[in-house]
Amino acid sequence: MSGDGNKKQFWKRNTAKVPGNIQHVYGAQHPPFDPLLHANLMKAGNKTLSTTTPGKPKKATTFQEFESITSDAWDVGDDDDELLAMAAQNLNIEVVMETANKVIENHSKLQERRQQQMDKMTEPDEKDGQEVHEEEEEEPDEEDEREEGAETTTDLSFSSEALPLSDNRLVKSHSEAPVGSPKEVSVEQAVLHRQQSLPHRPVIPLVARMADQNTSGTPAMTEREASRLDKFRQVLAGPNTDLEELRKLSWSGIPRQVRPITWKLLSGYLPANAERRESTLQRKRQEYFGFIEQYYDSRNDEHHQDTYRQIHIDIPRTNPLIPLFQQASVQEIFERILFIWAIRHPASGYVQGINDLVTPFFVVYVFEYIEEEVENFNVSSLQEEVLRNIEADSFWCMSKLLDGIQDNYTFAQPGIQRKVKALEELVSRIDETVHRHMQQYEVEYLQFAFRWMNNLLMRELPLRCTIRLWDTYQAEPEGFSHFHLYVCAAFLVRWRKEILDEKDFQGLMILLQNLPTMHWGNEEVSVLLAEAYRLKFAFADAPNHYKR
Repeated sequence: MSGDGNKKQFWKRNTAKVPGNIQHVYGAQHPPFDPLLHANLMKAGNKTLSTTTPGKPKKATTFQEFESITSDAWDVGDDDDELLAMAAQNLNIEVVMETANKVIENHSKLQERRQQQMDKMTEPDEKDGQEVHEEEEEEPDEEDEREEGAETTTDLSFSSEALPLSDNRLVKSHSEAPVGSPKEVSVEQAVLHRQQSLPHRPVIPLVARMADQNTSGTPAMTEREASRLDKFRQVLAGPNTDLEELRKLSWSGIPRQVRPITWKLLSGYLPANAERRESTLQRKRQEYFGFIEQYYDSRNDEHHQDTYRQIHIDIPRTNPLIPLFQQASVQEIFERILFIWAIRHPASGYVQGINDLVTPFFVVYVFEYIEEEVENFNVSSLQEEVLRNIEADSFWCMSKLLDGIQDNYTFAQPGIQRKVKALEELVSRIDETVHRHMQQYEVEYLQFAFRWMNNLLMRELPLRCTIRLWDTYQAEPEGFSHFHLYVCAAFLVRWRKEILDEKDFQGLMILLQNLPTMHWGNEEVSVLLAEAYRLKFAFADAPNHYKR
């Protein structure tokens, strides 16, 4: 697509409010599957490199103009306990990077062992069928990466080879890896793989029965997981919970069985003292429903009408592919939570995107009362008192989260603007090739990363992955504000191969708004967190760590 006029028309067409799955740039639902967009993506992938030299990047629009148009633990190796113990300490950078590399390397080895097992299972198959199978599943090791220029969409590991530890600094992790080799799988095939179920990787719910389930279909409870659950229960059993110890355990994932109580403790909703918890819960739940009685009837008042109308419009768009959130009783709960929060926080009020932030808390607190799958669970079957408890707990924990990032939602959303700028500067340092590629095709970070910051990556990942991610965010100091920046940087660089394959503005924007994470699970999130963890500590002691 050439010319600023065409680009602007494309951008407006793909970010304006329209029926279906495509909303504002910060409001597209996950997975935003649209046949026209995917057809365009396939065509874009087949285009030859344009001979037109891109002109000088156009001046960025103002923020107001843009806004108006637009396994339960790391479980990938035996070294995660070492990383756990390090998570809350200020550490020697070489030790940190070496440990994170072990996690990533073990992930690759695990994938290689699985591939060998799959090869044995498929030996009787016809040769061409076996080749397709290998293309879909194989996780390339260091040698394979040099031989295979094209990654399939199931390649989810970061290469440890590109991050040597010899000089105690972070190199441009992926910018030094070879790129541009011939593709072995057509773009059409890759796009289909992104959204369709693979035969050997069973479809898992968007909200897994065990929210700690891996995409590889591993058993729900291994001996190692049982041991970790026992560690959690020991920490939680005391009269005064050691919150620092609980954070260390939680950093690498929280077992489903103890996630509700752990989230309530880590968010600051419940006190560490066990004797005070029940009285605190009763008092806070009564306080919330006092707000309902006092304020909720005012939703139709003239000065609250706009707020309530916007909430009422956004609620059905929240996780539209999950039946749980389409139930009338659940939508009413969300409307009450969001309306009460908005009128109690007039500095920001309700902003699109806040509706997403209720869902992880709601799902986790429903799990406290049920054993079956939550995705299709009929919440009306729960007792009224239980539903009231879930609603109040979700409200207070969401409020605690938003207290730390409220500048994301005040007028002109200055917190998001700062974080997007910081992301751009950080990526320019860790992967200059990707940064220059996006500059070349005039892609502004605000155009895709606004949503990443506004929705905390919830529109980019399945909900099961968000829940696992939030285990770490709640355990990490300033997890939702500061650490999230490094997760976004690692997430962007994760797709460097796909980004560099796109040779125009349109292709890049379609890719960045439709990243293929549908089949992600704990393993992929764990590798992402390992990379973000390494990035954070690589820059932690540098006064001007975003700048060159």
